[in-house]
Amino acid sequence: MSKFPYDPANFPKVTLVNRLAEEKSPYLLQHAPNPVHWQPWDEATFALARRSNRPVFLSIGYATCHWCHVMERESFEDDEVAALLNAGFIPVKVDREERPDIDQTYMTVCQMMTGQGGWPLTLVLTPEKEPFFAATYLPRESRPGQPGLIYLLQRIAEAWRGDESGIRHSAGQLCQALADIRDPKREAQPLNDAPLRRALDEYRRDYDADWGGFGAAPKFPAPHNLSLLVRLARRFDHPEATAMVLHTLRAIRQGGVYDQLGYGLHRYAVDRQWHIPHFEKMLYDQATFILAAVEAYQATGAEDLLATARDTAAYLLAELVDDLGAFHCGEDADSEGAEGTYYLWRNEEIEAILGREDAVLFFAAYGLEGEKGLREGMVLRQALPFEALATSPKLDLATLTARLDQARRQLLAVRQKRVRPFRDDKILVAWNGLAIAALARLGAVTGDIELIQAARRAAVFIGTHLRRSDGRLLRRWRENQAAIPGFLEDYAFFAWGRLELFLADFREKDLDDALTLTKEMLKLFDDGQGGLFDEASDAEEILDRSCNPMDGALPSGSSVAAANLLRLGRLLERRDLEARGETLLKKGMAEFVKHPRAYAQQLCALDLALSPPLEIVLAASSESSEVRSMLDAVRRRFLPEGFLLLHSPDTDEGTKRIPFLGGKTAKDGEARAYLCRDRSCRAPVVGLQAFQILLDEIDS
Repeated sequence: MSKFPYDPANFPKVTLVNRLAEEKSPYLLQHAPNPVHWQPWDEATFALARRSNRPVFLSIGYATCHWCHVMERESFEDDEVAALLNAGFIPVKVDREERPDIDQTYMTVCQMMTGQGGWPLTLVLTPEKEPFFAATYLPRESRPGQPGLIYLLQRIAEAWRGDESGIRHSAGQLCQALADIRDPKREAQPLNDAPLRRALDEYRRDYDADWGGFGAAPKFPAPHNLSLLVRLARRFDHPEATAMVLHTLRAIRQGGVYDQLGYGLHRYAVDRQWHIPHFEKMLYDQATFILAAVEAYQATGAEDLLATARDTAAYLLAELVDDLGAFHCGEDADSEGAEGTYYLWRNEEIEAILGREDAVLFFAAYGLEGEKGLREGMVLRQALPFEALATSPKLDLATLTARLDQARRQLLAVRQKRVRPFRDDKILVAWNGLAIAALARLGAVTGDIELIQAARRAAVFIGTHLRRSDGRLLRRWRENQAAIPGFLEDYAFFAWGRLELFLADFREKDLDDALTLTKEMLKLFDDGQGGLFDEASDAEEILDRSCNPMDGALPSGSSVAAANLLRLGRLLERRDLEARGETLLKKGMAEFVKHPRAYAQQLCALDLALSPPLEIVLAASSESSEVRSMLDAVRRRFLPEGFLLLHSPDTDEGTKRIPFLGGKTAKDGEARAYLCRDRSCRAPVVGLQAFQILLDEIDS
């Protein structure tokens, strides 16, 4: 074993054991067998670090992270690395999905120090949690241009013993710089459409006209960018923006980045063409992709996009749903020790399963793509639209589609017998909130009650199992244990889900719950300056409380909170809530203009704030077939600033919560439709045909 360039006996003696077997996080449990004496992030761990005066080696990742697995195999399962870590450090493991506060804090540090970020995230801290070294993945041994973990551990431990005071001073300066970056003091500016115009210009500039998406490889789907683009196309009457959305969604759906057999979106494509994916599948990507596809369908009427949303929802309900109704976090990229093994195919394998004739047809529809590194096979992608292959009466489109779907099912059945990727089965409130919102929206647009019921089962699970006795929302549930006080994104995303459920089937309890969550959110996360902290006032403070409205792989909690406040304020005629949402946006206007694409979900909320309110009420004594047709006529249109409500005049309960329902009644048993724009109402109309004409006037 390599020797320390100092005497490890100089360290105070500490008895350590790997404590991760006591945890619930699948990621932490993956590292429980390591020879590294991993500790969880808790006060006992840092008390030990202070008592022994050892630096803390902090490793942050998640259970489905490919490079986290690589670093584990290379280093954390290695006895020499373990000996160095155990002798000179207090090693700490954190699941970034359980603790976004820790992850966000130290990811910002890593980006400050190195100009980049990612997982696994590697830091070294003082016993007071102040960072002084940051990196991402590190190889075991040094490579040209990249020091190895063994070398770094030796150098860092030596430096700590030789110049602890200097290191502490530098760490303190770094923490001050971090505090300056995260200072929530921002001057409020009036709301205007300048960030929206700037965003449209940037999307046009970076758009890949050949393959869809934006920029070069690697390409992330980033569905909330597409949701924003749909709004920009509508606001500025910009057909080019609509075309960008359609092209990108179709390129993703037809590419290897989308699972052509079992459905669902992989994390990103490593190439410009969307052909070769990084294979992990995350719940939040599926949810935001469904929302983007549904909105693009509403804006264009493109039925294939609605089918894409349905397919993605089918993946959620087949592979990520828990027996109790909520949704798991995602699936790994790796199986059998390599990335993508579960998803890859060889030509001869497909031919043996399908037979020669159907294989030829399948290969014509679905190409196979590979590259160096995918040694075990190639990725399926849709090479040609099915319509292009239906060239004879003998092989009409319906027959072709049925044969190809049968071939897909045959291959899927064979694939399901392979060793599956690991599934991270913990349940997170925030990510479930996104899934609930997506399924409720899709169910409302399609009239598929089963999707709405699936969303409701998840919402009931969270309300039942992830609330403390005092009402405090908790973040994570696994193996009958709920833990970790919820963060801003948990409250905001779950409130969004409850609001979408209300708009899907008009149950007033959903509206009540959305409002209650929002009120609790404002109490727990208010920063005193018009913004919202990401961590609550009762949470552990990691260096300081953060206020980060920037949208990343997920929308930020602040962006969804702003939209929730605007929508609830308008729906309930609560000007205080609407004004609070506007203030959140006003505080960010300067940054929105500078970096609009970094705030895509925030700009969706800004688009809402700048749009005149729209309320559509169907007053009906019963939900007849005509009423259902009238509901569908609205829901299949893209009206992001609008509310559609079904009101039964037999009760006045709804008018107590939603004042603009007052006085809106049916006529002689027939449904009567009311449309109010910018708080000015048109004369009511009766019947589907008159209602369609009224809706057409909105879009004209």
